Amino acid sequence: MSFDIAVMQVFNGVSLFTILLLMSIGLAIVFGLMGVINMAHGELMALGAYMTYLAAKFFERFAPGWMGVYLFAAIPFAFLVTFAAGYLLERGFIRFFYNRPLDTLLATWGLSLMLQQAYRTIFGAQEVSVPLPQWLAGAWEPVVGIQLPLTRIFIVGLTALVATGVYVLLYRTRWGLKVRAVMQNRPIAGAVGIDTDRVDAFTFALGSGLAGIAGCVFTMIGSTNPGTGQLYIVDSFIVVVFGGVQSLIGTALSGFMIAQSQTWLEYLMSGSMAKATILLLVIAVLYLRPNGLFAMRSRS
Repeated sequence: MSFDIAVMQVFNGVSLFTILLLMSIGLAIVFGLMGVINMAHGELMALGAYMTYLAAKFFERFAPGWMGVYLFAAIPFAFLVTFAAGYLLERGFIRFFYNRPLDTLLATWGLSLMLQQAYRTIFGAQEVSVPLPQWLAGAWEPVVGIQLPLTRIFIVGLTALVATGVYVLLYRTRWGLKVRAVMQNRPIAGAVGIDTDRVDAFTFALGSGLAGIAGCVFTMIGSTNPGTGQLYIVDSFIVVVFGGVQSLIGTALSGFMIAQSQTWLEYLMSGSMAKATILLLVIAVLYLRPNGLFAMRSRS
């Protein structure tokens, strides 16, 4: 294998990692804090993608001269809409299923089907796509023979920015301290005066907002349809469980390992065989470490 191919394969793995990370961080926060298996997380990603599509259409019609920078408005718009949708879902639906994992799984799976049908009714069953700004067209060629798409480079930078923001929010703010307290010991956190219901609502909304950003990113690499969210939901759950449910650092490391493994295995074999091989490896690791590869240590 040449050096050029090796570099491209590593970069492709990093590109896949960014999508998985944006999806998995939201899942890890929700699953780790509330124990909610949210099967509708992928549909929140699709909602973010559709909001990006609407933002692009708005700029095309009312501000065509600003199409070059519409993404900088679409990204926060997708985040805010999915954040609000997540908050309403938690307050009006999810909170009734706490401490009932199987019921939560079935209820959110049903919710995902309802959302998919809503997207078909509103946006149609056909795929929709958004135009890329001109400055994201083409590729950067650091050396002869290695071409890195500018779109992927932008996605990597955006993911790094979002991940840094989430880390600062959770580990450097008072609200983040409350979230981690509830995650580690909910009864004691409530006993010392933390409003656990409010923490739940805003944490679920944050996870939903991150899925919206993932949906916005997805529009840069593919078309959107009502079933878009199902493309990544299973892989995202695997990343969260493999890394350790309550460990955000573990989620990031797990996502990187799985993305790189999948990219290299797809280069060596078919895509379906690559996924099957990764799943077998994950099962083997979880058999030896049921709490995940990078699970947080806790006192028993």
